[in-house]
Amino acid sequence: MKTIIEPFRIKSVEPIRMTTRAEREQCIEQAHYNLFNLHANDVLIDLLTDSGTSSMSARQWGGVMEGNEAYAGSPSFYRFEKAVKDLMPFKYLVPTHQGRAAENILFTVVLKEGACVPNNTHFDTTRANVEAQGAEAVDLVIREGLDPVSEHPFKGNMDIGALEQFIEQHGVKNIPMCMITVTNNSGGGQPVSMENIRATRAVCDRYGIPLFIDACRFAENAWFIKTREPGYADKSVREIVQEMFSYADGCTMSAKKDALVNMGGWLAMNNEDWAVECRNRLILTEGFATYGGLSGRDLEAIAIGLDEVVDEDYLRYRIASTAYVAEHLAAEGVPTMRPAGGHAVYIDARRFAPHIPPLQYPGQSLAVELYKHGGIRGCEIGTAMFGLRPDGTEVAANLDLVRLAIPRRTYTQSQMDYVIEVVHEVFDQRAALRGMKFTRQPRALRHFTGHFDYVD
Repeated sequence: MKTIIEPFRIKSVEPIRMTTRAEREQCIEQAHYNLFNLHANDVLIDLLTDSGTSSMSARQWGGVMEGNEAYAGSPSFYRFEKAVKDLMPFKYLVPTHQGRAAENILFTVVLKEGACVPNNTHFDTTRANVEAQGAEAVDLVIREGLDPVSEHPFKGNMDIGALEQFIEQHGVKNIPMCMITVTNNSGGGQPVSMENIRATRAVCDRYGIPLFIDACRFAENAWFIKTREPGYADKSVREIVQEMFSYADGCTMSAKKDALVNMGGWLAMNNEDWAVECRNRLILTEGFATYGGLSGRDLEAIAIGLDEVVDEDYLRYRIASTAYVAEHLAAEGVPTMRPAGGHAVYIDARRFAPHIPPLQYPGQSLAVELYKHGGIRGCEIGTAMFGLRPDGTEVAANLDLVRLAIPRRTYTQSQMDYVIEVVHEVFDQRAALRGMKFTRQPRALRHFTGHFDYVD
């Protein structure tokens, strides 16, 4: 059969408030042209992020009712711990309220001022948490990862040669850890191959550098390995996930992505000394070691979500539904990051609106217009997000993209058809898009709370 159907039935619905263009123009102006500032009720199709926006299953909601809220030693924690270690068999597990808390704890313990952390590509909070320690976040993705039209099957791969050269130039003593992000969110949701994970591990072993995985979308990455990498077609997703993490010394995880929940995360590792310090930091900032800022209800939902996310019928549908949107956009000439990623479709705003220079934020301009025209909320992944340097200077990002992140088990095909139609209509009118500027911005993570306006 050609048609890929949703492997679930809808059991509960939430109404969407339909708005007019005039209403949306007023809303976005009041939000200072920052889509993060919009009220969610004023959004028709919310593709701002796939983080925490999944629909939970009946099993998960049933698990919520079984959550044990004991302050210490809750049985919900031990069910959570078992579910995590069945997939990611690290020795020590530290629950946190979300992924950025795991990053903050890890980097506070491990990094010192002047240190460097190589990665295929850091995402926004990861980079900000590295820089908050006075360290440098360095991106070493393969050159194909910076080419939106390349059809390389694993564009998220680490550039192994560049990694070796970087270590030689900066010295092992200045590189306390290496990271690899699966899938590569900043680079278009592109996967990392098992071969590349092994090769990265081999380099780290040779120099004695610990390797951590940013694991937010581990299941989607495993599906790409199964369907694209030779030798893995007959392996189960669970087996592939276990092999991926066997090459790492630890991971940070936002459970709000591939654990199919609305809140949660964890930090896992094999280094006992680091684990002791991280747990002490957890107790200071998040909560006791067996809940880490989460309720027992959250821990139960995560444990069930980890079982559901490696279901291959679900993953087949998930990846196919994202590709459906990307293929229908490309069919009408809309420039996108190719091939389609797992969790989102990335429009290449620089090619979409070539008349807008990168320092006038073509991605932000396009994202604002998609909201005005059709009530779709996306997210700029480009110069507005990554262009500001710690010293206050600004440079164009490698890419200017608009991410349409698709929440898991939330929207129907007809709603995605509406998204496709809106993007096509804006593409037909793309010459009218105008450059934008910041009118107010914080020093870090400016895209979250900054104010924009159009360039005169």
